[in-house]
Order: sequence, then C-alpha cells, then structure tokens
Amino acid sequence: QVQLVESGGGLVQAGGSLRLSCAASGRTLSSYIMGWFRQAPGKEREFVAAVSWSGISTYYANSVKGRFTIYRDNTKNTVYLQMNSLKPEDTAVYYCTAREREKGFSGSYVYTGGYDYWGQGTQVTVSS
Repeated sequence: QVQLVESGGGLVQAGGSLRLSCAASGRTLSSYIMGWFRQAPGKEREFVAAVSWSGISTYYANSVKGRFTIYRDNTKNTVYLQMNSLKPEDTAVYYCTAREREKGFSGSYVYTGGYDYWGQGTQVTVSS
C-alpha cells in the first residue's frame, strides 16, 4: 500500500505556471502507474494525465495536452505535474493517484475506478 501527499497548489493568474508534487510513502513508487485527476466545483472528478511506472509513457486529457507535463522521479518517490499556460477553467482540486502497474494502460486508466490509492488533493485557482 502507498500513501500520497500532494503539494504545490495555489493561486495564479491566467497564463501562469504551477508545478504540483506528489510524494509517496510506503511501497515503492515504481510499483505504480501514477496519475493526476482534478475536480472543479459542481463537476465530477476528471482525468488529467498519467505516467507509466518507468516514466517513458505519458497520457493526457485533450484539454491539457501541450500545456501540462507529467513526470516522475522514482528515486525520490515523487511524481510531478508541470502546468503551463494556465486557464481559469483549470481551477480545481488536483488529486494524485496510483494504479498497480500490472493493470497497464487499459481503458480504465482514465476513470477514477481504475486507480487504487488517492491523495487528499491540492487546490489550484487560476484567476482571469
């Protein structure tokens, strides 16, 4: 089992950047595919990005492709989400999540039910 703690959220103006971090403890991070989801007020939690256990393969929601980058450092047991060119519609609570690597990247990796562990979330607010 793994525990996840996000950090790096905050208030930023449109066009700005933020980097979110997710520190893992417990089982080694290389045992997991890692993902980021977000949830805006009144909306369902949605997929943002995912990265393979090795860091080689990455996947993004169309809404963030080209602006966000997910990457990981297994030696530090940390996964990151670099967010550039932020828009007001990116405002949400961002959640780090882990999926057992044996599950691979079947279709379920874009759904909340496809993940096994979740952090508590970090708020990102983008002002216009």
